[in-house]
Amino acid sequence: MRSMDTSALPHRSAPPTSFGEHLRHWRQRRRFSQMDLAHVAEVSTRHLSCVETGRASPSREMVLRLVERLDVPLRERNAWLVAAGFAPMYRARTLDDPGMASARAAVQRILECHEPWPALAMDRHWNLVMHNRLVPLLMAGAAPELLQGPVNVLRLSLHPQGLAPRIANLRQWREHLFERLRQQIRVTGDAVLVALLDELQGYPDASGAAPVALAGEHPGVLMPFQFHTGHGVLQLVSTTTVFGSPVDITLQELALETFFPADDRSAGLLRTIAAQT
Repeated sequence: MRSMDTSALPHRSAPPTSFGEHLRHWRQRRRFSQMDLAHVAEVSTRHLSCVETGRASPSREMVLRLVERLDVPLRERNAWLVAAGFAPMYRARTLDDPGMASARAAVQRILECHEPWPALAMDRHWNLVMHNRLVPLLMAGAAPELLQGPVNVLRLSLHPQGLAPRIANLRQWREHLFERLRQQIRVTGDAVLVALLDELQGYPDASGAAPVALAGEHPGVLMPFQFHTGHGVLQLVSTTTVFGSPVDITLQELALETFFPADDRSAGLLRTIAAQT
């Protein structure tokens, strides 16, 4: 098992509380010096330093400018605003909320229109939120405790009692998921994701046979997902879709994972599986 590059991930420490701590934390995470950030935020370095050390208070306009320049996620933007003495401006509603009915319907439509290929929607911690009818068919056979809500897609995929024994290119797929998770941690600094990565890396690497080569595919261009079914091995590739300009925290953190057959044989297998439901 490859060890984690801890230098690229956040150290576990107490979460920031004051506005200056939030500013310093995200400025350093984005690798900005005070001078660099002051330049892109169009404020003086001296004033930015005073704000970061608590000797000056930021205006609401300045808070919003800084979180925009530092690309702070919406959830954390609310924390910045509250720490600076302002009301939060972004709502976090579940998809079951009546006000999210149109968004939920849009997601469901995307998932259903993707059939007979599998597609699912996940929250920021990789918990399964919605799916089309192909997904439960592929999850069948996993340990019941892994299928109890909320179902964590990464835990289900890599746990030895989950889908891991059925993934033909498990070692390759593990590293692909680990790198995606590391990248998400670098962007968000989410402690829950750090703990999830630790857990997943502790699972035994039960890789079996060597992955099946994709005809005509160049290594590194597409990451295949090779999955054993009762009808044969599926060769799949996936894409991830996020909302372009959400103003709701739930929508910003929602990701749609859509799988496509990588060859005609896999397309036929998926159509056969779908027709039996």
